[in-house]
Amino acid sequence: MPHLATDRIRASTGAPDDTPLVTASHDGRRRVLAAVDVTAFRLGLHPGMAVAQAQSLVPGLVIHAAALDDDAAALRRLAGWCLRYAPLVAPDPPDGVFIDVTGAAHLLGGESAVLHDVLGRLLAQNIGGRTAIADTPGAAHAAARFGSRDAMVIPVGGIATALADFPVAALRLDATPLRRLGIERVGQLTAMPRAPLVRRFGQHIATRLDQALGAVFEPIVPVFPPELIQARLTFIEPLLTAEAFSSVIGRLMRAVCTDLEETGQGARRLDLLFERVDGSVQTLRVGSARPSRDARHLARMFDERLERVDPGLGVEAMRLTVPHIDALAYAQTAVRLRDTDAREVDIAPLIDRLANRLGAARVYRVAPVESDVPERSVRRMPPIGSTDPGSWPANLPRPVRLLDPPQRVEAMALLPDHPPLAFVWRRVRHRVRHADGPERIAGEWWKRDGEMRSVRDYFQVEDEIGRRFWLFRRGDGQDGQTGDMSWYLHGFF
Repeated sequence: MPHLATDRIRASTGAPDDTPLVTASHDGRRRVLAAVDVTAFRLGLHPGMAVAQAQSLVPGLVIHAAALDDDAAALRRLAGWCLRYAPLVAPDPPDGVFIDVTGAAHLLGGESAVLHDVLGRLLAQNIGGRTAIADTPGAAHAAARFGSRDAMVIPVGGIATALADFPVAALRLDATPLRRLGIERVGQLTAMPRAPLVRRFGQHIATRLDQALGAVFEPIVPVFPPELIQARLTFIEPLLTAEAFSSVIGRLMRAVCTDLEETGQGARRLDLLFERVDGSVQTLRVGSARPSRDARHLARMFDERLERVDPGLGVEAMRLTVPHIDALAYAQTAVRLRDTDAREVDIAPLIDRLANRLGAARVYRVAPVESDVPERSVRRMPPIGSTDPGSWPANLPRPVRLLDPPQRVEAMALLPDHPPLAFVWRRVRHRVRHADGPERIAGEWWKRDGEMRSVRDYFQVEDEIGRRFWLFRRGDGQDGQTGDMSWYLHGFF
């Protein structure tokens, strides 16, 4: 977030977006610019410039005093906000945040989707940002600051190629000594013999290069907001087995569920961190469809994913955090007044286990949409939530499964409105024994001009062995402007 300090001040003061905004601090006896916004940067101002020079370039420039402590606090709050994406988050002063999305990116549709979601949410808070994902923190740090795009994904194994044209400063190094020798790009530094480089410039340059390329592990120290409900256990001897992990998970879960009960809250998302003896951290994340503080149920979801944990040389500590909570009322569970009481079956534990095994995106329910076009008449909904009042027409049966997109078939039929006698789908010929139709569906002309005159004629057909299909013909069978008379398979009954 290259303009975090000025974005924060603009949000608090309500300054117009087209007015240059800068902050200043003292560098020894000189007064210099500490931060500039986008407008000021376009006018030629930059951090480190003398205030007198900046005022000469932009007459009437309004200068705010730099508040480094407030900027650092804002960065820590943003780092805590980023826990929505992954369990391991760390501020990278003065203007960045590290997020270890290993094993979590798929929950938001992939790495590129994560980057654009971060940028969109920051923009909603009037904060400009640049994002990047790479195999190592050093490479991601470089790509976010020196990459050609606001959202950049470096493919696995492609760090050396991606960083080759970056300036040496992208490695978080003072580039001045290297520039004197004509070394300005990371690719030049990578091609140099390592021993002479270390003797002349010290180990620090080699370490930064190795961290960016992944030859040396670079840990990030995660941040945890003080109000975060969590529990942590350390061990005298490192743990290596799933049975030992499961026992610790039960203890941690009982501890956090007790805290949740005291505050009247329930967990919606939990993160389990395995702190290994080599300094790295393995993470697991689970979620619940409804707020829950059932320690047994929540612990079981982690137990089912323990095979994904690589303990390495051993795990010396485990931490359980609850980054997402919701209100959960107290419930009487010890006494039941009458055995005949009708109680609603709670399917939330089943949904949680299915989502934990299959992925949250694969567990959903469908709701009707007011549209005659079949593929537009349904939308995905969360598996648990308010009931949609709509419904599909009872007199127009629809298949239990639609193909997306419909698949082309070869069919024989008499025009204009007879059902097909037979059709070929995936090189298999199906002779039609029974058929019903046509059901004519017109295009939605208010959405696309191309649907002004288009129609589909749908038929329910049954083949000789009892399989039922939903076929349609593009066009009314007479006018070529309504469709090309080709046949498609759209679903199965």
